[in-house]
Amino acid sequence: MTDYLVKAIGFEGKVRAYAIRTTNMVGEAVRRHGTWPTASAALGRAMTASTMMAAMLKGEEKITVKIDGGGPIGAIIVDSNAKGETRGYVGNPKVHFELNAHGKLDVARAVGRDGLLAVVKDIGMRDHFTGSVPLVSGELGEDFTYYFASSEQTPASVGVGVLVNPDETILASGGFIIQLMPGADDETITFIENRLSTIPPVSKLIEAGMPPEELLYALLGDDNVKILEKMDVIFKCNCSRERIANALISLGKEELTDMIETEAGAETECHFCNEKYTFTKAELEQLREEAN
Repeated sequence: MTDYLVKAIGFEGKVRAYAIRTTNMVGEAVRRHGTWPTASAALGRAMTASTMMAAMLKGEEKITVKIDGGGPIGAIIVDSNAKGETRGYVGNPKVHFELNAHGKLDVARAVGRDGLLAVVKDIGMRDHFTGSVPLVSGELGEDFTYYFASSEQTPASVGVGVLVNPDETILASGGFIIQLMPGADDETITFIENRLSTIPPVSKLIEAGMPPEELLYALLGDDNVKILEKMDVIFKCNCSRERIANALISLGKEELTDMIETEAGAETECHFCNEKYTFTKAELEQLREEAN
């Protein structure tokens, strides 16, 4: 089953909604980084929410989300664009704890609560939009909900969930964002609040095979949802050998000379996808010539 996102409106435009399946996307990130289960859940929740946020953009616009709560997992960094392409990593992938009191992976303990959730939006202008809020729980769904309310002044509910198999692969991952638009009345708000309080965890619904459209119907009611768009989402890193070569050239002649004389080559690794790029002594000499 492929990963995809749906955009919708509800209650005749009073609500804007997004729902997403990210099982394969998160699974690829987990495979590349070798994350342990609790770290996998934290990274997956962050990637899921960030992908939905980026889907609110257009064209070549993109966002970077950084979550650093002072916990043992370190910082979580996610890049996502309006095309549904997302990449991400955690500072320490080897983090796992016993299940919490609710029988779930203890993401809050891994992430911590003493820090910030920061979002940088690149919308093609010279200055980027940056917003940040203190973490309120470390569970991430609540933290993204608080971000929308505090930084973007948009009442919203964010639900994200990740289930991990016994072999540490991803069983199910996905989520939703429901935003109240100006003009949303008390009756609509109460209806949605009641639905949110009774619906099973989103990861369980995705595990059961519920597609994103059906998730929105479950949240808002079949007759209250109008699907606007469906978009595939994938794990994709924009690193390349050419980009790394250009980065090495930018170091300058002296730094490249030092690499050639002391290391006789160079190997670099992309933080986002763990792809390794190796350059021989002869290749570094050629890059040094280009640096001149």
